[in-house]
Amino acid sequence: MSSKPSINLKQSQSQQQKLAMTQTMQQAIQILHYSTSDLVDFLQEQSLENPLISVTIGSDSSDAPPSNHSLVQSSEDRHQAFLEQLPAEKISLYEHILTQIHLNYRDTFLRTLLIFLVDYLDSNGYLTLPLDAAAQTGASEIELLDALTLLQQLEPAGIGARNLQECLMLQTERDHAAPDIAYLLLEESFDDLVNRQWDGISQKYAVSFQEIQAVYDYIPTLTARPGAAYAQILAQSIKPDLEVTVNEQQLDIRSTKAGQPQITFQDKYYNRYKAIEDADLQAYLKDRKAEFEWLKTTVENRFDTILRVGREILTAQADFFLDNNHPLKPLTLKEIALNLDLHESTISRAVNQKYMRTPFGTYELKHFFPQGILQKNGESKGEVIANTAIKAELQRVIANENKQAPLSDQKIVEQLKQAGFDISRRTVVKYRDTLGIPTSRHRKRY
Repeated sequence: MSSKPSINLKQSQSQQQKLAMTQTMQQAIQILHYSTSDLVDFLQEQSLENPLISVTIGSDSSDAPPSNHSLVQSSEDRHQAFLEQLPAEKISLYEHILTQIHLNYRDTFLRTLLIFLVDYLDSNGYLTLPLDAAAQTGASEIELLDALTLLQQLEPAGIGARNLQECLMLQTERDHAAPDIAYLLLEESFDDLVNRQWDGISQKYAVSFQEIQAVYDYIPTLTARPGAAYAQILAQSIKPDLEVTVNEQQLDIRSTKAGQPQITFQDKYYNRYKAIEDADLQAYLKDRKAEFEWLKTTVENRFDTILRVGREILTAQADFFLDNNHPLKPLTLKEIALNLDLHESTISRAVNQKYMRTPFGTYELKHFFPQGILQKNGESKGEVIANTAIKAELQRVIANENKQAPLSDQKIVEQLKQAGFDISRRTVVKYRDTLGIPTSRHRKRY
C-alpha cells in the first residue's frame, strides 16, 4: 500500500518539472505576449515600484495621422471591425482569463496546465491547440480534459471552445432563458438545425416546428466570438510594431518608435544614494538595478523577436507586398519557428496583437498566416493555395449569382474548380459559414 502513493508522487513531480517555470520566466513570456499598450502599462507599473526605472514613449516622424482605411481587415473580421469602434476594454482577453485563473485556482499542476492552454486561445476565445497535441506537457488525457473543463467555466461564456458548435453549447448551458431543448438540439442535431432540416428533428424528438423555430431564432442571440469583446486596441489608435517600405521592388522592414516604450536608468538617483554607507540601502539599490537590467534586456529581446518574425514574414510573403493583388501563401507558425530555431508558442506570442504598417495599410501579424488547401486534381495537383484566396473567390461567385435561383454548394464547388480551386463541398460549407454567408435557401430572393 505504501508504494502506490510514492509512484504517484514521482509522476506528479515529473510533470511539475516539465512545466515548472520561475516567476522570472513567466514574466518574460508575458512581456512577449503583451500588446504595445499592455507593455506600456506594465512598464509604467514597474517604474512606480522601482525608482531606477524611467519609461518614455517613443515618437516616429514617419508616423502619419491614422485614416479610416489604415487598418486593413479581411471579410472574416467584419464583426471585429464593429467591435473595434467601441470603447477599448481596460484589460485584454489574455489578462482577463489569467486574472480569473489566479483568483479561482490554487497553484497546482492542473492550474499550470490551464495557463498553458490559455496561450493557445485566439482573439475570439477559441482554443487552437488540439488536446492530443498538448501531450508535450506530460499530462494525461484526463488531466488535459480537466484543464479544458476549468477553462470553459471561466468568463465570458463560450471561452475555450474548439468549434462554433461547442461555443454555442457552452453559452446555452449557462443561459437560464434558453429554450428547453436548445442544448439538446445543438449537441445532437446541430447541422440539421442550422440547415433547416427540421422534419427529422421533429420526428426524432417529438417536438413541434414552433419549438424548433424558437431554438433557431435563439441562436442569433448568442455570440460566435466570445473573446472579441475584449479586443483592446481601437483601429484608429493602433501603434504598429513594425513598418515595411517598398522601394523599386525592394522590401525593407524596421521596428517603429511611435508608441513604443523605452526604458532608461535613473543614474542621478542611483549615484546620489550609492555613496551612502548603509548596508540595507546598498542591498536595495543592487536589487533594483538588477531588476532594471533584466527588464531592459527582456524588453529588447521582445523587440528583437518581433523584428525577426517580421523579416521571416517578409521573405515568405514577398508577393503580398510587391503584387497589387496582395496574394498570400499558406504559412504556419511552425515554419517560422523552425527557421528561427524558436518554439512555436514563442512565435504565437510574438504575432499576437502585434501590427505591421505597410504602404497600403496596417495588418496584424496573424494576417500573414493563412491556412491552405492542398489541390488534388487538375493542373494544380499538389499545390497548396491559401484559404484567403479561396474565400475571396467564393464571395465573388456568390455575389454574382442569380438571386432568384442561388447556387447550391455543389454548384459553387464546380464554379470554384473552373477558377482553379479544387476543393470539396464540405470545405465550401465550412468557408461559407465562416464568412457568414447563408445557405442557398436563405439567399433566395422572391
